[in-house]
Amino acid sequence: MVEVRYFAAIADAVGKDKESLDLPPGSTIADLRTRLITTYGPDLDKMLNVCAYLVGDELTRDATTPLPARIDVLPPFAGG
Repeated sequence: MVEVRYFAAIADAVGKDKESLDLPPGSTIADLRTRLITTYGPDLDKMLNVCAYLVGDELTRDATTPLPARIDVLPPFAGG
């Protein structure tokens, strides 16, 4: 089970701030993205392509990164 937390525009796109997903052991960020696109529709793919993923204390965009027990999905933030 993976706890997925969504922020800003991605939370708006999926209609929630977090959810738990049952993904098999050894799943990666690519597997998570596939599940999200399957669940929420192909329009989400464009947004997920620009998201960063917080894994522990590290931000990554590497789709081969193994999923931890909790992952944050972060869209680009505007501002300065």
